[in-house]
Amino acid sequence: MKKGFVILLLIFAIAINKSTYAQTAGPLKIAVFAPVYLEEAFNEGIYSLGNNNIPKNILPGLDFYNGIQLAIDSLQAEGQQLEILFFDIKSKQESIDGIIQSGKLNGTSLLIASFNNRADIKPLADYAKSKQIPLISATYPNDAGIRSNPFFALVNPTLLTHIEGIFKYLQKNHPTEPILYVKKAGALEDMIEQTFQELNKKTPALPLKLKTISVSDSINIAQYNSLLDSTRTNIILCGTVNEVFGINLVKSVAANKSYKSVLLGMPTWDAIKDLGKGTEIIYSTPFNYNRTDKLLQRISTQYRNKLQGRPSDMVFKGFESLYHFGRLLIKHQKMIATQLSDNSFKIFNEFDFVPVQQNGEISYLENKKLYFVRKSDGIIKSVQ
Repeated sequence: MKKGFVILLLIFAIAINKSTYAQTAGPLKIAVFAPVYLEEAFNEGIYSLGNNNIPKNILPGLDFYNGIQLAIDSLQAEGQQLEILFFDIKSKQESIDGIIQSGKLNGTSLLIASFNNRADIKPLADYAKSKQIPLISATYPNDAGIRSNPFFALVNPTLLTHIEGIFKYLQKNHPTEPILYVKKAGALEDMIEQTFQELNKKTPALPLKLKTISVSDSINIAQYNSLLDSTRTNIILCGTVNEVFGINLVKSVAANKSYKSVLLGMPTWDAIKDLGKGTEIIYSTPFNYNRTDKLLQRISTQYRNKLQGRPSDMVFKGFESLYHFGRLLIKHQKMIATQLSDNSFKIFNEFDFVPVQQNGEISYLENKKLYFVRKSDGIIKSVQ
């Protein structure tokens, strides 16, 4: 696996110097950005990390790039006319501002980016607005304070959207049941609780029956058995995105054998491996990658043949981002900014981009489509 990544880094280093990956000559051009940190892997053009020292910060961007390459192969096999540019968003030699000023983005009709830092977003978002072309933020769930920009589109929605989605899920599935809301101390946790409470006050339907408890990271849910019911399934809502707290809460509930419970968690639970063993959990996510899907299995096989490993979700996000939005660009061309919710070329996920408005104007576009994953004993049982 590690040797495979070394080979891929070497291929990437050669290819990125050419800047362009052309499928077939055509007028439609897409620029893709990802944090690969390529310069950390090379010293004066010579690979310097060895087989066992690949930094973790390189892998997500490299996997996103690999997904982009697999999508290029698929689009090329279909005879689609696109030209793809790829840039390492963490290059020290060429900053985002430098790329923009160099004119390398001239003629692009679409920008796709996998950000990992909100500071990188604004320069590209401003450029997208000035050229009136969409910037698809494919992975990062942060609006970076972008305002008055209908050309900036978040695929991975903000925490507020997840909270609203979880609230609606509870209203639909548990409208009259008591819900134990478990939180820890913290400013973000207070904001999450306040948002739930405000939604509860404003709802025209029956408000949720929330009972809030504030606990420490080393929670023992058995201390609150007086708030639970041993004769039915209890609904417990985790009110923090903190992963350590979430893991401890799930373990504590699983150990509380006398009380059957279902836990609802935040979107950060999607990234925690093996979470939910011993109990049942539900969490929200905009990305539903079903490992039994035939296309996903084919991509996994291609990845495994190249790198002798199992692809992360970043591979599928890269593939989906370029293939889905690339096909939309071909279909809608200059009108694509208003057609991002067209699911004609759905790969794994549906997208529902909704204008987020402030003071009567569009701040940005945000994907509001959420999936709710139900896991029992660590195994996915259903997706709603």
